[in-house]
Amino acid sequence: MTDTPNTQDAHQAGPVHGDPQDARPPLRRSREHKVVSGVCGGLGRFFDVDPVIFRVVLGVLAVSGGLGLILYGFAWLLIPLDGEEENEARRMLSGRVEGPALTAVLCALVGCGLFLSMLNNSAVMSFALMLTIVMAGAAYWSYHRHEPEAEAAVAAAQKAQKTSAPPPETKAPPAPGGPSWWRDPIIKDGTTGPLGAETGYLWGPDDEPQDGRERPPARLRQARAGTPLGGWTFLTAVVAFCLGAGLTWRHHPLGTCLEAGLACALAVFGLGIAVSSRYGRTGGGTVVAAVLTGALLAGAAALPKSVSTDWTRTTWRPDAVAAVREEYRVGSGVGVLDLTGLAWPRAGTVATRAEVGAGRLRLVVPEDVTARITLDVGVGDIRLPGEARDDVDVRPGQKKRTTLEPASGKPSRGTLEVLLKVGIGQVEVDRGSS
Repeated sequence: MTDTPNTQDAHQAGPVHGDPQDARPPLRRSREHKVVSGVCGGLGRFFDVDPVIFRVVLGVLAVSGGLGLILYGFAWLLIPLDGEEENEARRMLSGRVEGPALTAVLCALVGCGLFLSMLNNSAVMSFALMLTIVMAGAAYWSYHRHEPEAEAAVAAAQKAQKTSAPPPETKAPPAPGGPSWWRDPIIKDGTTGPLGAETGYLWGPDDEPQDGRERPPARLRQARAGTPLGGWTFLTAVVAFCLGAGLTWRHHPLGTCLEAGLACALAVFGLGIAVSSRYGRTGGGTVVAAVLTGALLAGAAALPKSVSTDWTRTTWRPDAVAAVREEYRVGSGVGVLDLTGLAWPRAGTVATRAEVGAGRLRLVVPEDVTARITLDVGVGDIRLPGEARDDVDVRPGQKKRTTLEPASGKPSRGTLEVLLKVGIGQVEVDRGSS
Protein backbone atom coordinates (compact mmCIF):
# COMPACT_ATOMS: atom_id res chain seq x y z
CA MET A 1 0.00 0.00 0.00
CA THR A 2 1.47 3.36 -1.03
CA ASP A 3 0.96 6.80 0.40
CA THR A 4 -0.77 9.50 -1.59
CA PRO A 5 1.21 12.65 -2.43
CA ASN A 6 -0.63 14.60 0.23
CA THR A 7 0.15 11.97 2.85
CA GLN A 8 3.80 11.89 1.83
CA ASP A 9 4.09 15.66 2.15
CA ALA A 10 2.48 15.53 5.55
CA HIS A 11 4.97 12.89 6.67
CA GLN A 12 7.87 14.94 5.41
CA ALA A 13 6.62 18.06 7.10
CA GLY A 14 6.48 16.36 10.48
CA PRO A 15 4.02 16.77 13.35
CA VAL A 16 2.72 20.07 14.61
CA HIS A 17 4.13 20.91 17.99
CA GLY A 18 1.05 21.99 19.88
CA ASP A 19 2.54 22.78 23.26
CA PRO A 20 2.05 26.52 23.85
CA GLN A 21 5.03 26.50 26.21
CA ASP A 22 7.57 25.20 23.65
CA ALA A 23 9.02 28.67 23.09
CA ARG A 24 9.34 29.44 26.82
CA PRO A 25 12.90 29.31 28.21
CA PRO A 26 13.60 26.95 31.13
CA LEU A 27 13.80 28.26 34.66
CA ARG A 28 17.44 29.21 35.18
CA ARG A 29 19.31 31.92 37.03
CA SER A 30 20.63 34.63 34.75
CA ARG A 31 24.33 35.06 34.05
CA GLU A 32 24.18 38.47 32.33
CA HIS A 33 21.45 40.34 34.19
CA LYS A 34 21.99 39.79 37.88
CA VAL A 35 22.56 41.88 40.98
CA VAL A 36 23.47 39.10 43.43
CA SER A 37 22.91 35.64 41.96
CA GLY A 38 20.56 36.15 39.00
CA VAL A 39 17.48 34.71 40.74
CA CYS A 40 15.21 37.66 39.94
CA GLY A 41 16.46 37.81 36.34
CA GLY A 42 15.72 34.12 35.86
CA LEU A 43 12.27 34.42 37.43
CA GLY A 44 11.51 37.43 35.26
CA ARG A 45 12.46 35.61 32.08
CA PHE A 46 10.51 32.46 33.01
CA PHE A 47 7.31 34.25 34.07
CA ASP A 48 7.65 37.05 31.48
CA VAL A 49 7.74 39.74 34.19
CA ASP A 50 10.26 42.55 34.56
CA PRO A 51 12.81 41.33 37.16
CA VAL A 52 12.74 44.73 38.87
CA ILE A 53 9.28 43.77 40.18
CA PHE A 54 10.68 40.61 41.76
CA ARG A 55 13.59 42.57 43.25
CA VAL A 56 11.29 45.18 44.80
CA VAL A 57 8.87 42.58 46.22
CA LEU A 58 11.62 40.39 47.65
CA GLY A 59 13.31 43.47 49.12
CA VAL A 60 10.10 44.52 50.86
CA LEU A 61 9.54 40.97 52.13
CA ALA A 62 13.14 40.87 53.39
CA VAL A 63 12.76 43.95 55.60
CA SER A 64 9.22 43.09 56.74
CA GLY A 65 9.77 39.79 58.49
CA GLY A 66 12.68 38.16 56.63
CA LEU A 67 10.46 36.10 54.29
CA GLY A 68 12.14 37.61 51.24
CA LEU A 69 15.57 36.41 52.39
CA ILE A 70 14.22 32.91 52.99
CA LEU A 71 12.63 32.72 49.52
CA TYR A 72 15.70 34.18 47.81
CA GLY A 73 18.09 31.83 49.63
CA PHE A 74 16.12 28.70 48.72
CA ALA A 75 15.65 29.87 45.13
CA TRP A 76 19.41 30.43 44.89
CA LEU A 77 19.99 26.88 46.11
CA LEU A 78 17.37 25.12 43.97
CA ILE A 79 17.43 26.97 40.61
CA PRO A 80 20.45 26.07 38.42
CA LEU A 81 22.56 28.73 36.75
CA ASP A 82 21.96 29.36 33.05
CA GLY A 83 23.89 26.76 31.04
CA GLU A 84 24.13 24.28 33.93
CA GLU A 85 21.92 21.38 34.98
CA GLU A 86 23.11 21.01 38.57
CA ASN A 87 21.89 23.41 41.24
CA GLU A 88 23.83 24.62 44.25
CA ALA A 89 21.94 22.38 46.70
CA ARG A 90 22.83 19.20 44.81
CA ARG A 91 26.41 20.36 44.41
CA MET A 92 26.63 21.10 48.13
CA LEU A 93 25.15 17.73 49.16
CA SER A 94 27.63 15.94 46.90
CA GLY A 95 30.52 17.49 48.85
CA ARG A 96 31.43 20.38 46.55
CA VAL A 97 30.68 23.16 49.02
CA GLU A 98 31.52 26.56 47.55
CA GLY A 99 30.96 30.22 48.24
CA PRO A 100 27.64 30.66 46.36
CA ALA A 101 25.96 27.75 48.16
CA LEU A 102 27.22 28.91 51.55
CA THR A 103 26.08 32.46 50.89
CA ALA A 104 22.62 31.18 49.91
CA VAL A 105 22.37 29.18 53.13
CA LEU A 106 23.51 32.19 55.17
CA CYS A 107 20.89 34.34 53.45
CA ALA A 108 18.15 31.82 54.33
CA LEU A 109 19.37 31.55 57.94
CA VAL A 110 19.35 35.31 58.44
CA GLY A 111 15.85 35.38 57.00
CA CYS A 112 14.75 32.65 59.41
CA GLY A 113 16.11 34.65 62.33
CA LEU A 114 14.20 37.75 61.26
CA PHE A 115 11.07 35.70 60.62
CA LEU A 116 11.15 34.14 64.10
CA SER A 117 11.65 37.54 65.71
CA MET A 118 8.50 38.87 63.98
CA LEU A 119 6.17 35.94 64.68
CA ASN A 120 4.33 37.88 67.39
CA ASN A 121 3.75 40.86 65.07
CA SER A 122 0.56 39.77 63.33
CA ALA A 123 0.29 42.97 61.28
CA VAL A 124 3.70 42.55 59.64
CA MET A 125 3.15 38.82 59.06
CA SER A 126 -0.25 39.46 57.47
CA PHE A 127 1.21 42.11 55.15
CA ALA A 128 4.06 39.79 54.10
CA LEU A 129 1.64 36.93 53.44
CA MET A 130 -0.71 39.08 51.36
CA LEU A 131 2.17 40.53 49.32
CA THR A 132 3.49 37.02 48.65
CA ILE A 133 0.06 35.83 47.48
CA VAL A 134 -0.37 38.86 45.19
CA MET A 135 3.08 38.39 43.63
CA ALA A 136 2.50 34.67 43.11
CA GLY A 137 -0.87 35.39 41.46
CA ALA A 138 0.62 38.01 39.16
CA ALA A 139 3.44 35.65 38.10
CA TYR A 140 0.94 32.84 37.43
CA TRP A 141 -1.22 35.13 35.30
CA SER A 142 1.76 36.37 33.31
CA TYR A 143 2.95 32.80 32.76
CA HIS A 144 -0.37 31.71 31.23
CA ARG A 145 -1.58 34.90 29.57
CA HIS A 146 -0.35 34.00 26.05
CA GLU A 147 -1.68 30.44 26.04
CA PRO A 148 -4.96 31.24 24.16
CA GLU A 149 -3.04 32.96 21.35
CA ALA A 150 -0.59 30.08 21.00
CA GLU A 151 -3.38 27.50 21.08
CA ALA A 152 -5.27 29.41 18.39
CA ALA A 153 -2.12 29.49 16.23
CA VAL A 154 -1.69 25.74 16.67
CA ALA A 155 -5.33 25.08 15.72
CA ALA A 156 -5.04 27.30 12.64
CA ALA A 157 -1.88 25.50 11.53
CA GLN A 158 -3.51 22.10 11.96
CA LYS A 159 -6.62 23.20 10.04
CA ALA A 160 -4.53 24.61 7.19
CA GLN A 161 -2.56 21.36 7.04
CA LYS A 162 -5.76 19.31 6.60
CA THR A 163 -7.62 21.49 4.08
CA SER A 164 -4.98 22.95 1.76
CA ALA A 165 -3.68 21.10 -1.31
CA PRO A 166 -0.81 20.61 -1.35
CA PRO A 167 -0.47 21.11 2.43
CA PRO A 168 1.89 23.87 3.42
CA GLU A 169 5.04 23.15 5.29
CA THR A 170 4.26 22.56 8.90
CA LYS A 171 5.75 25.12 11.25
CA ALA A 172 5.96 25.35 14.97
CA PRO A 173 3.51 27.78 16.59
CA PRO A 174 4.81 31.32 16.83
CA ALA A 175 6.08 32.75 20.04
CA PRO A 176 3.55 34.62 22.18
CA GLY A 177 2.51 37.71 20.26
CA GLY A 178 2.20 40.19 23.09
CA PRO A 179 5.08 42.42 24.13
CA SER A 180 7.65 40.76 26.34
CA TRP A 181 10.32 42.59 28.32
CA TRP A 182 12.97 39.98 27.61
CA ARG A 183 12.00 38.93 24.06
CA ASP A 184 11.27 42.15 22.13
CA PRO A 185 14.08 44.60 21.32
CA ILE A 186 14.19 48.03 22.89
CA ILE A 187 14.21 51.23 20.84
CA LYS A 188 15.44 54.61 21.94
CA ASP A 189 12.25 55.78 23.64
CA GLY A 190 12.24 52.73 25.92
CA THR A 191 9.40 50.82 24.23
CA THR A 192 9.57 47.49 22.43
CA GLY A 193 10.06 47.59 18.68
CA PRO A 194 9.74 45.04 15.87
CA LEU A 195 11.91 41.97 15.89
CA GLY A 196 14.99 42.46 13.75
CA ALA A 197 15.54 46.07 14.69
CA GLU A 198 19.19 46.90 15.17
CA THR A 199 18.92 47.52 18.87
CA GLY A 200 19.89 45.45 21.85
CA TYR A 201 17.59 43.14 23.76
CA LEU A 202 16.73 44.01 27.32
CA TRP A 203 17.32 40.39 28.29
CA GLY A 204 20.55 39.77 26.41
CA PRO A 205 21.60 37.20 23.79
CA ASP A 206 19.17 34.76 22.20
CA ASP A 207 18.54 31.37 23.73
CA GLU A 208 20.52 29.61 20.97
CA PRO A 209 23.78 30.71 19.29
CA GLN A 210 23.23 32.60 16.03
CA ASP A 211 25.91 30.74 14.06
CA GLY A 212 24.17 27.38 14.45
CA ARG A 213 26.84 25.86 16.64
CA GLU A 214 25.75 23.89 19.68
CA ARG A 215 26.14 25.38 23.09
CA PRO A 216 29.26 23.98 24.74
CA PRO A 217 28.53 21.69 27.67
CA ALA A 218 28.62 23.31 31.07
CA ARG A 219 31.81 22.66 32.96
CA LEU A 220 31.53 21.23 36.42
CA ARG A 221 33.04 23.48 39.00
CA GLN A 222 35.66 21.79 41.12
CA ALA A 223 35.50 21.92 44.87
CA ARG A 224 37.84 24.56 46.20
CA ALA A 225 40.52 23.27 48.47
CA GLY A 226 41.09 24.91 51.80
CA THR A 227 41.41 24.38 55.52
CA PRO A 228 38.37 22.46 56.87
CA LEU A 229 36.50 24.67 59.32
CA GLY A 230 33.42 22.54 60.05
CA GLY A 231 34.71 20.98 63.27
CA TRP A 232 35.94 24.26 64.72
CA THR A 233 32.68 25.95 63.75
CA PHE A 234 30.64 23.28 65.53
CA LEU A 235 32.75 23.42 68.71
CA THR A 236 32.59 27.21 68.78
CA ALA A 237 28.81 27.06 68.32
CA VAL A 238 28.49 24.66 71.29
CA VAL A 239 30.57 27.02 73.45
CA ALA A 240 28.47 30.00 72.31
CA PHE A 241 25.26 28.11 73.18
CA CYS A 242 26.53 27.29 76.66
CA LEU A 243 27.61 30.89 77.27
CA GLY A 244 24.37 32.41 75.97
CA ALA A 245 22.16 30.05 77.96
CA GLY A 246 24.35 30.17 81.09
CA LEU A 247 24.39 33.95 81.35
CA THR A 248 20.57 34.10 81.38
CA TRP A 249 19.82 30.88 83.27
CA ARG A 250 19.15 32.26 86.77
CA HIS A 251 17.04 35.30 85.98
CA HIS A 252 14.95 34.39 82.91
CA PRO A 253 12.43 31.71 81.87
CA LEU A 254 13.63 28.51 80.24
CA GLY A 255 12.44 29.55 76.78
CA THR A 256 14.35 32.84 76.93
CA CYS A 257 17.54 31.05 78.04
CA LEU A 258 17.32 28.56 75.21
CA GLU A 259 16.59 31.33 72.71
CA ALA A 260 19.69 33.25 73.81
CA GLY A 261 21.94 30.18 73.58
CA LEU A 262 20.56 28.98 70.23
CA ALA A 263 20.73 32.48 68.75
CA CYS A 264 24.43 32.68 69.70
CA ALA A 265 25.06 29.25 68.17
CA LEU A 266 23.21 30.22 64.99
CA ALA A 267 25.27 33.39 64.72
CA VAL A 268 28.46 31.32 65.01
CA PHE A 269 27.27 28.93 62.29
CA GLY A 270 26.48 31.85 59.99
CA LEU A 271 29.84 33.49 60.68
CA GLY A 272 31.65 30.20 60.09
CA ILE A 273 29.88 29.66 56.77
CA ALA A 274 30.72 33.19 55.67
CA VAL A 275 34.38 32.84 56.65
CA SER A 276 34.70 29.45 54.97
CA SER A 277 33.49 30.91 51.68
CA ARG A 278 36.78 32.80 51.43
CA TYR A 279 39.36 31.28 53.74
CA GLY A 280 38.43 27.61 54.11
CA ARG A 281 35.68 25.09 53.54
CA THR A 282 32.84 23.51 55.47
CA GLY A 283 30.83 20.41 54.70
CA GLY A 284 27.16 19.61 54.55
CA GLY A 285 27.16 18.73 58.24
CA THR A 286 27.67 22.37 59.18
CA VAL A 287 24.71 23.40 57.04
CA VAL A 288 22.52 20.66 58.55
CA ALA A 289 23.57 21.71 62.06
CA ALA A 290 22.72 25.33 61.27
CA VAL A 291 19.28 24.38 59.94
CA LEU A 292 18.64 22.17 62.98
CA THR A 293 19.66 25.03 65.26
CA GLY A 294 17.17 27.29 63.51
CA ALA A 295 14.42 24.71 64.02
CA LEU A 296 15.31 24.40 67.72
CA LEU A 297 15.24 28.19 68.01
CA ALA A 298 11.70 28.19 66.65
CA GLY A 299 10.71 25.56 69.22
CA ALA A 300 12.31 27.53 72.05
CA ALA A 301 10.41 30.65 70.99
CA ALA A 302 7.15 28.68 71.27
CA LEU A 303 7.79 27.61 74.89
CA PRO A 304 5.49 29.31 77.42
CA LYS A 305 7.21 32.07 79.36
CA SER A 306 5.85 30.59 82.58
CA VAL A 307 8.28 27.65 82.32
CA SER A 308 11.17 28.31 84.72
CA THR A 309 14.64 26.79 84.85
CA ASP A 310 14.32 25.22 88.35
CA TRP A 311 12.19 22.14 89.18
CA THR A 312 10.27 22.42 92.47
CA ARG A 313 7.51 20.55 94.31
CA THR A 314 5.04 22.73 96.22
CA THR A 315 1.89 21.93 98.21
CA TRP A 316 -0.63 24.58 99.28
CA ARG A 317 -3.09 23.79 102.13
CA PRO A 318 -4.99 26.91 103.15
CA ASP A 319 -7.11 26.44 106.32
CA ALA A 320 -9.22 29.59 106.12
CA VAL A 321 -10.91 31.62 103.41
CA ALA A 322 -8.70 34.57 104.23
CA ALA A 323 -5.64 32.41 103.58
CA VAL A 324 -6.71 31.53 100.04
CA ARG A 325 -4.58 33.42 97.53
CA GLU A 326 -5.83 34.85 94.28
CA GLU A 327 -3.19 32.88 92.38
CA TYR A 328 -0.87 29.92 92.98
CA ARG A 329 2.04 29.49 90.58
CA VAL A 330 4.90 27.06 89.93
CA GLY A 331 7.33 27.60 87.05
CA SER A 332 8.51 24.01 86.53
CA GLY A 333 7.66 21.10 88.79
CA VAL A 334 4.67 19.74 90.72
CA GLY A 335 2.03 21.90 92.37
CA VAL A 336 -0.69 20.50 94.67
CA LEU A 337 -3.60 22.68 95.85
CA ASP A 338 -5.36 20.83 98.69
CA LEU A 339 -8.59 22.48 99.87
CA THR A 340 -9.92 19.64 102.02
CA GLY A 341 -8.93 21.41 105.26
CA LEU A 342 -10.50 24.73 104.33
CA ALA A 343 -13.29 26.04 106.60
CA TRP A 344 -15.93 26.83 103.99
CA PRO A 345 -18.33 29.70 104.60
CA ARG A 346 -21.95 28.57 104.66
CA ALA A 347 -23.33 28.81 101.09
CA GLY A 348 -20.34 30.97 100.20
CA THR A 349 -18.08 31.01 97.14
CA VAL A 350 -14.29 30.78 97.03
CA ALA A 351 -12.46 31.79 93.83
CA THR A 352 -8.81 31.24 92.95
CA ARG A 353 -6.49 30.04 90.19
CA ALA A 354 -3.43 27.82 89.96
CA GLU A 355 -0.81 27.60 87.20
CA VAL A 356 2.17 25.38 86.41
CA GLY A 357 4.44 26.26 83.48
CA ALA A 358 5.77 22.74 82.88
CA GLY A 359 5.00 19.74 85.05
CA ARG A 360 1.95 18.54 86.97
CA LEU A 361 -0.85 20.42 88.72
CA ARG A 362 -3.17 18.60 91.14
CA LEU A 363 -6.34 19.98 92.74
CA VAL A 364 -8.01 18.24 95.69
CA VAL A 365 -11.54 19.41 96.58
CA PRO A 366 -13.81 18.20 99.41
CA GLU A 367 -16.62 15.74 98.69
CA ASP A 368 -19.39 18.09 99.86
CA VAL A 369 -18.42 21.17 97.80
CA THR A 370 -19.64 22.20 94.34
CA ALA A 371 -16.59 22.85 92.15
CA ARG A 372 -16.80 24.84 88.93
CA ILE A 373 -13.49 24.22 87.23
CA THR A 374 -11.98 25.75 84.08
CA LEU A 375 -9.04 23.77 82.70
CA ASP A 376 -6.51 25.12 80.18
CA VAL A 377 -3.62 22.90 79.02
CA GLY A 378 -1.23 24.00 76.28
CA VAL A 379 0.18 20.54 75.55
CA GLY A 380 -0.63 17.67 77.87
CA ASP A 381 -3.33 15.62 79.59
CA ILE A 382 -6.42 16.32 81.71
CA ARG A 383 -7.56 13.81 84.34
CA LEU A 384 -10.87 14.20 86.18
CA PRO A 385 -12.38 12.15 89.05
CA GLY A 386 -13.46 8.70 87.91
CA GLU A 387 -10.94 8.40 85.08
CA ALA A 388 -8.37 5.59 85.14
CA ARG A 389 -4.76 6.54 85.79
CA ASP A 390 -3.60 4.78 82.64
CA ASP A 391 -6.04 6.79 80.53
CA VAL A 392 -3.59 9.37 79.19
CA ASP A 393 -4.63 11.58 76.27
CA VAL A 394 -1.89 14.06 75.40
CA ARG A 395 -3.15 16.71 73.00
CA PRO A 396 -2.34 20.36 72.25
CA GLY A 397 -4.67 23.22 73.12
CA GLN A 398 -7.07 21.48 75.52
CA LYS A 399 -9.67 23.73 77.14
CA LYS A 400 -12.57 22.44 79.20
CA ARG A 401 -15.17 23.61 81.72
CA THR A 402 -16.68 21.13 84.15
CA THR A 403 -18.78 21.17 87.32
CA LEU A 404 -18.34 18.61 90.08
CA GLU A 405 -21.41 18.17 92.25
CA PRO A 406 -21.20 16.95 95.87
CA ALA A 407 -21.21 13.23 96.51
CA SER A 408 -24.58 11.54 96.48
CA GLY A 409 -26.67 12.30 99.58
CA LYS A 410 -24.47 15.17 100.79
CA PRO A 411 -25.57 18.80 100.75
CA SER A 412 -23.24 21.41 99.28
CA ARG A 413 -21.34 23.45 101.87
CA GLY A 414 -20.19 26.01 99.34
CA THR A 415 -18.96 26.66 95.83
CA LEU A 416 -15.43 26.68 94.46
CA GLU A 417 -14.61 28.56 91.25
CA VAL A 418 -11.08 27.81 90.08
CA LEU A 419 -8.98 28.13 86.94
CA LEU A 420 -6.30 25.45 86.44
CA LYS A 421 -3.68 26.19 83.78
CA VAL A 422 -0.69 24.11 82.65
CA GLY A 423 1.63 25.07 79.79
CA ILE A 424 3.20 21.64 79.24
CA GLY A 425 2.23 18.67 81.39
CA GLN A 426 -0.80 17.30 83.22
CA VAL A 427 -3.64 18.73 85.31
CA GLU A 428 -5.46 16.39 87.71
CA VAL A 429 -8.61 16.92 89.81
CA ASP A 430 -9.38 14.60 92.77
CA ARG A 431 -12.05 14.35 95.45
CA GLY A 432 -10.85 14.22 99.04
CA SER A 433 -12.64 13.70 102.35
CA SER A 434 -13.22 16.89 104.32
